[in-house]
Amino acid sequence: MRPFYPGGDYERFDYSGGAVVVDNPPFSILSKICTFYRTEQIPFFLFAPYLTIFSSTSRNGAHMIVTDSTIEYANGAQVNTSFVTSFGDDLIRTAPDLANAIDETVKRVRKEQRRHPPKYAYPRELLTVSRLGKIGRQVEFCVKASDVAFTRALDSQKAVKKAIYGGGYLLSEAKAAELKAAELKAAELKAAEGVTVWPLSDSEKRIIENLA
Repeated sequence: MRPFYPGGDYERFDYSGGAVVVDNPPFSILSKICTFYRTEQIPFFLFAPYLTIFSSTSRNGAHMIVTDSTIEYANGAQVNTSFVTSFGDDLIRTAPDLANAIDETVKRVRKEQRRHPPKYAYPRELLTVSRLGKIGRQVEFCVKASDVAFTRALDSQKAVKKAIYGGGYLLSEAKAAELKAAELKAAELKAAEGVTVWPLSDSEKRIIENLA
């Protein structure tokens, strides 16, 4: 079971049916959490802070597994992590197999993320900072408050717990068309940067006029 989620209450969570807790709890109350699970005889295997694992769990009888694994969490923070559990007989132990398995998994995931980064396509009616960043050196684009409405996530994203990084603005149809035109103009100007243009002379223009 994973009772630690925004708005959740681990003390009132339903642990019936032989539940085992495997989760990443708030480190700030880890000692309290371990005490609660041991008192209620609920088996657990929890993420824990590496450097302070002794001080946060040693007084409540939780067994400590020291791995010093660098784990990147959903908010982007990279934290050196170990684990505490109700399983086993040793108060403190290392676990080479676990530590190495985590390291290999982290390496594989990072390699896959570099090779296959997620790609998203937003509707043209959504204005994001990155869209403006791509045209800001070539064209000027302005938006009035009446043209837009702020949103943190599209409804289609909320269904899969995704959001617009940094938020965005829904654009009016007219403003969306104006932005699209600005993007096309910026692309043309950018493509022309550093290109030497050889103009036609007046005599060449007169030859062209007489053709056909």
